[in-house]
Amino acid sequence: MNKPSKYPILLFLYCAAALFTLYYCKNDKQQPVYEDLGSVKNRIIKTNTDFEKQIHELKTLVSKNTDEKLLQKKFQDIRKTYKKMEWAVEYFLPHSARLINGPALPEIEMDEHTEIEPEGLQVLEEMLYPYDKDNKEEVIRMLNKLINKSNTIKTNFQVITISKDQVFDALRQEAFRISSLGISGFDTPVSGTFLQEMPFSLEGIKETLQQISTRRSKDKALKNIVAEINSATEVLKKNTDKNTFDYVNFIPDRLNKITALMLDFKKQEKIPDVDVTTALHKNAATFFSKNAFNPNAFTPGKEYSYSEEKAALGHQLFNDNLLSDNNNRSCATCHIPEKAFTDGLAKAISLKNSELARNTPSLNYAGYQHGQFWDMRKDDLEGQSSDVISNKEEMHGDLNVILNKINQDKNYQAAFKKIYHSQKTEVWQLQNVLASYIRALAKFNSGFDEYMRGNKAAMTESQKRGFNLFVGKAQCAICHFIPLFNGTVPPDFKKTEQEILGVATNADNKTFDHDPGRGKFHETVPSLQHSFKTPTLRNIHKTAPYMHNGGYKTLKEVMNFYNKGGGKAFGFKVENQTLSDAPLQLTDKETDDIIDFMKALNDQ
Repeated sequence: MNKPSKYPILLFLYCAAALFTLYYCKNDKQQPVYEDLGSVKNRIIKTNTDFEKQIHELKTLVSKNTDEKLLQKKFQDIRKTYKKMEWAVEYFLPHSARLINGPALPEIEMDEHTEIEPEGLQVLEEMLYPYDKDNKEEVIRMLNKLINKSNTIKTNFQVITISKDQVFDALRQEAFRISSLGISGFDTPVSGTFLQEMPFSLEGIKETLQQISTRRSKDKALKNIVAEINSATEVLKKNTDKNTFDYVNFIPDRLNKITALMLDFKKQEKIPDVDVTTALHKNAATFFSKNAFNPNAFTPGKEYSYSEEKAALGHQLFNDNLLSDNNNRSCATCHIPEKAFTDGLAKAISLKNSELARNTPSLNYAGYQHGQFWDMRKDDLEGQSSDVISNKEEMHGDLNVILNKINQDKNYQAAFKKIYHSQKTEVWQLQNVLASYIRALAKFNSGFDEYMRGNKAAMTESQKRGFNLFVGKAQCAICHFIPLFNGTVPPDFKKTEQEILGVATNADNKTFDHDPGRGKFHETVPSLQHSFKTPTLRNIHKTAPYMHNGGYKTLKEVMNFYNKGGGKAFGFKVENQTLSDAPLQLTDKETDDIIDFMKALNDQ
């Protein structure tokens, strides 16, 4: 039998290919050619080549003792180039990103109790604003380190494989990075040039979306995103003064629209979710969407996942005296709902009615932090609950005794069995239901949230001015990150920061408070001495008095402390102070507006 000829098949394939080419050539007259993900990597590598070239140029200028203004201009060019590829470096090379554009503070290896020297763009910024020629060799050393990091970017993006879902996820994270860290000037605390840089971050998003788009989205979501990014860029070009920029309207009117449209792009392109649990739900259109945050991203594991049943049982136990030694105190004794789950006292009171060392922290939004207590000695809420219960000065409870009580109570035992399907309640289950209740306390329904969702009547004119000052002139948002207003760093929310403020024992600011804070557990780490977790400012009007020691009775006193420049400004020797000691130069009226804005953070 003769074999069938292969030529008809080849002819068919040739014709099909020709028709495919003719179709897309026709459509190419109306829309750009679709580029594959290899071209995305090529663009990153090309941008990185420009980045490295600019670093070498700055290095040459430094070696020639060039004028400060020219050095600063060249440095700004380097930063702008980095911003165009920031989305990729932060997502695919997070460790390198930390060393390229992380805070000018030592990176701390907690387990080893050691510090790693800071490096990168923020360190260079401190050296160039202003520039001291005596530091020339140190500036060159830091530039050489930056060149090494640029080589790391090149090497990695030449070999790694990146998929469309990852690229979109990275771009979405960058959009949220701009809406939180970028808009606050987190990485330009000295120069304050962030409004000039944001168009380059937005450009990186726009150009990459154009690369990965197909005809499914080009005339729909992509077209709208490009229009919104162009509009946002025009607004940014009109005003680059951080002290007068209209943040309170730019976020909802510009940035929120971009992140929302990106979900339309994802849907039209049929891009699947990256299968990783994240703090921000994959379907959250903005930071301020209802139910935008996922509490399970902050739990120790899947078995600890949040549920309303767990929270309800936790609520019951939270108010039950059986958790204490003599059945005379519950969690609610010191965490009063009307006071945003604080007690209204300067310092917590022990079982024997003596004053303890620190102020009772609010439990509102405590579920969105990595590190509990002022000194962050516990990683999560599960650990926090057992620490308080067993503390002899707070509740002096015995977890085994408490479990016996629960297992002998028919109602409690039935409730635990229904949730965990076990015959007897275990310690981790008790911890988990209490933690679940605390996770349920984050409501995200303040006037500020409503304003960001489009209700322009939800904040007063004073509160709007206050927010603009909070983000701009006062620089509050570089530590109290939008939208949680705590120290949990967006957009991935994987780390909660601590700060050293140089706090005094009280608001006369005459005596330094020597509480080591987190440094107690890391005695050989200088940068952690006197450091404390950055708490949320949500519901702050309900939680007086303030600071870890309760020494400041009013927000006016707190603002005065910050306005002057923290402990160093009052003469305290706090060499490791992370708060800038430069006075903010806020007027009384500006301070009052900021305090009024913080009232807009009260949950309804």
